[in-house]
Amino acid sequence: MDVIARRAIPRPGFRRNIRSLIKRPRSQPVSSLLGLDRKDGRAEALEKPPPRPTRWQILTGEAERPDRPIKVYPPPPSTRSRCKDPIAALTRTQLTSLDPTGARSRLFAKRNPEAAKVGDILLVRQRNGDPFAGVCLNIRRQGIDTSILLRNNLTRVGVEMWYKIYSPNVEGVEVVQRRAKRARRARLYYMRKPKHDLGSVQNIVSQYLQQRQALRSGSARGRDSNSGKRKHAKSK
Repeated sequence: MDVIARRAIPRPGFRRNIRSLIKRPRSQPVSSLLGLDRKDGRAEALEKPPPRPTRWQILTGEAERPDRPIKVYPPPPSTRSRCKDPIAALTRTQLTSLDPTGARSRLFAKRNPEAAKVGDILLVRQRNGDPFAGVCLNIRRQGIDTSILLRNNLTRVGVEMWYKIYSPNVEGVEVVQRRAKRARRARLYYMRKPKHDLGSVQNIVSQYLQQRQALRSGSARGRDSNSGKRKHAKSK
């Protein structure tokens, strides 16, 4: 079988595609771009173009593009210069609005020696609801979310209540009776057992309220007697 050698025939449109890829002005011929001299027909060596920069080099600034410069904008103003700790600033503003006198903050401060501690009997008065008294089992100091856990026995059933001391519904917190000895634990959950349970603290709370009422009535009588003496002295 005879093998016929055929000449490689270029694909149709091959030259047209090459010419379209070469960017040249209309006045300049293609032969000058390819390095051909029309007089002698000899080809000259063209310099190899520099490699095109990658996108990463363009973004990082390693490669300069004079045709399309990257505009660099200044950074936005930082809020850290005006307020370094926004959470602490917000907590302070809320504390000043909810506790303007600072009495509740001092009552549950760690560095205050006269602060309420676990094991004390506390009385919580509410604006909407009955007051509740019980033994303090736990104190969670979490800024504006500081809360206490009180336990009491109502009709021989153990009842525990969580109260947030900065809540608008809480009218006041009073220390009814302090623990005789300092508790050696931060959470007195062992008092839930029948062996260590104090039971109902209603008798202690009622006695505290009676003494408080007597002191108030005595001070009111003293004021009335002093005012009567002043009026009698003026009449004379």
